[in-house]
Amino acid sequence: MPSHLEGRVIVITGAGGGFGRLVAEKAAARGAAIVASDVDRTGLDDTVASVERAGGRALGVVADVTDRAAMRALAEAAVEHFGAIDVMLNNAGVMPLAFFADHAEAAEAWDRCIDINLKGVLHGICAVHDVMIRQGRGHVVNVSSIYGNGPVPGAAVYGATKAAVRFLSEALRQESQGRIKVTTIRPTGVPGTNLGAGVINPAAIGGILGAGAADFMAKMGEVFGEDPPADLTDPDAIGYFALAPELLADQIVHAIDQPWGVSISDVTVRASGDGYML
Repeated sequence: MPSHLEGRVIVITGAGGGFGRLVAEKAAARGAAIVASDVDRTGLDDTVASVERAGGRALGVVADVTDRAAMRALAEAAVEHFGAIDVMLNNAGVMPLAFFADHAEAAEAWDRCIDINLKGVLHGICAVHDVMIRQGRGHVVNVSSIYGNGPVPGAAVYGATKAAVRFLSEALRQESQGRIKVTTIRPTGVPGTNLGAGVINPAAIGGILGAGAADFMAKMGEVFGEDPPADLTDPDAIGYFALAPELLADQIVHAIDQPWGVSISDVTVRASGDGYML
């Protein structure tokens, strides 16, 4: 099938690794030009090199999503280099799970979570809004989470930021119908990424598992053990347990790779047997 990404310019935050890098590689393979952004220069350079080695086009721009001026400069660099911004993927995020009782230890991480997950998405939207309106079309893709679907113990602040992303996305969609498409991506847990490194209290992970926490941890041990069973690790198995990062990236790219007149507005991506309650 023909790719609708051919020639589109995609700006991706948090592109120095994880989902961001995977989406950059996969979208570039379908003909998109990539503007990769991250605070990590080394990771960013690796992403650009990976895209270019495969024959794609990429520009790396160091930018902090918490800095409005830096995000405006990112948008300006994209337009100067490639002439347009067709898609903005607000992907950068952190996940400092912790209970309220952990507030002393978690306070700084929570502040950073709000700055990156909420303000960062807002800054990304505002940085490209006027460009897309002038162009007459654009597409904003915001990464939320199943944690944004409802409150659970251990995820008050993280979940609140991801719920806020849903609110921002829907308000932008309503304000911009016929000019800017908006997609909200709500991933399940994806243990193959480094997002879990930001967890403050490991016990806080249990909040989204409910009564199935013990079974979840047992399966997780199997999946990452010496002899992982196929019924939990094969994506073609209905009991597939832990979503691989590249499979999430495939669905993000699918939501972007659509005709301008088709908007996939809200996508939840999960492993069919993942065990999460939200």
